[in-house]
Amino acid sequence: MKIKFLTHFTTKMASSAKKPKLLLPIKNESSTINVDDFMKQIHKKREETAKSILDFNFNKSRLRTISQEQVVSDDCEGIVYWMSRDSRVQDNWAFLFAQKLALKNKVPLHVCFCLIAKYLDASVRQFHFLIKGLEKVAADCDKLNISFHLLEGNGAEVLPQWVIDHRIGAVVCDFNPLRVPLGWVEGAKKKLKKDVPLIQVDAHNVVPCWVASNKQEYSARTIRNKINSKLDEYLTEFPPVIKHPQSSSFKPEPIDWDKAIETREADKSVGPIGWAGPGYDNAVKTLKSFLDKRLKVFATKRNDPTQDALSNLSPWFHFGQISAQRVALCVKEYKTKYTESVNSYLEEAIVRRELADNFCFYCEHYDSIKGASQWAQKTLDDHRNDKRTHIYTLEQFCKAETHDDLWNSAQIQMVKEGKMHGFLRMYWCKKILEWTSSPEEALKYAIYLNDHYSVDGRDPSGYVGCMWSICGVHDQGWAERAVFGKIRFMNYDGCKRKFNVPAFVCRYGGKVHKYNNLTDKQKKK
Repeated sequence: MKIKFLTHFTTKMASSAKKPKLLLPIKNESSTINVDDFMKQIHKKREETAKSILDFNFNKSRLRTISQEQVVSDDCEGIVYWMSRDSRVQDNWAFLFAQKLALKNKVPLHVCFCLIAKYLDASVRQFHFLIKGLEKVAADCDKLNISFHLLEGNGAEVLPQWVIDHRIGAVVCDFNPLRVPLGWVEGAKKKLKKDVPLIQVDAHNVVPCWVASNKQEYSARTIRNKINSKLDEYLTEFPPVIKHPQSSSFKPEPIDWDKAIETREADKSVGPIGWAGPGYDNAVKTLKSFLDKRLKVFATKRNDPTQDALSNLSPWFHFGQISAQRVALCVKEYKTKYTESVNSYLEEAIVRRELADNFCFYCEHYDSIKGASQWAQKTLDDHRNDKRTHIYTLEQFCKAETHDDLWNSAQIQMVKEGKMHGFLRMYWCKKILEWTSSPEEALKYAIYLNDHYSVDGRDPSGYVGCMWSICGVHDQGWAERAVFGKIRFMNYDGCKRKFNVPAFVCRYGGKVHKYNNLTDKQKKK
């Protein structure tokens, strides 16, 4: 189901003379953090691991060959890494494998990113973060004698001809479990010449998705040991991407980065966020701040939206501007100091995040009620005609105009900052189920709102979050009640028991709006 495009509605913040002292909202990380030294320490670990990828025992199970051909032609003039999900140079298994092929064949290495005009419900906010991050990737590539190319169009349409024109011997691509990127890879496979290998590398997950499990997992409980038992093999240090010895015979086309942003077919009223700058350097700055300030309270404070306890790394994870594996390696170093917090974070960053990829990869209907378990589909259907106390339109949700000041404040946080606190995402999403006319409409609205406003929208974790909240995915049946059936319920009073709701509401200014939206059908019930 598609939703008619909506422009952004400006939400005025309520003023308050006496605001509780909070660590919110998310702010730019302090420039006083000695990030340069931290980055040098990380790179030193790469160089100590191996001189280059040629001196490193690359785990071949991280890749799968999409094409029938597996051998690079002797007369090729280059290797290309088709970057899409993982927009970074270092700590990138796909980039490393592409360099391995180029070094072995003694040919130049190229990076291509295929930029589409419109992507689902993404706004300019997300395109800005992506493209400004790519600008930094291009600069890093240039320092390493690697050509970066920005191609206009999707990979299936524009990459095969580019490969032919430049006599490229192999294409290495990222792994993404979502249907649109999978379609790009399949389309490219059909159009590439038969003698050009197409190799996909899972550089996003610590344990490659197809290695972690060969089927859709029922819950975190069923996949946890499958992943954790493989971490000794996969949670390793990275070798460095090095300055490439072979130079390309042709120069990349000049890139107008600002024009690339301006020409996207996306809602320009939902603009860039201020607290998170795109690119690897900014991701490392946030990581350093997390390790120094927030990791110690992660275990006890992560579900409290009034506390600054989260890593805040999800925007960079989504666009692949920092490796989850690198973050996990850094966090692990604090295991003896903050044992509970480290264990809790690794559960979220590895097990739960990779469970989301598992669901989207093996479930065709990962964004539909059809993707729910039979018990969940039945209970939602049994209660689809239950009386709703409130029914809101998508426009009212966008404008944070519900009767619930906590829900409105959470929506305002996402509109303003491009990110909503993880605990509130669950409450926010479940209320959409409660205040719409059907579970199908609820899921459609939740996905739209998340994809349009959140920087990390259009992500497996986002789809699974909506499916968990509305369809009980990776959950179990609970006590039956109106509208929800056996789907887990959350309410305002429950939030009040967990954290200072008035303080959060005061921070973001969500107001209680008078409700006058019952439909004629609902009024008769």
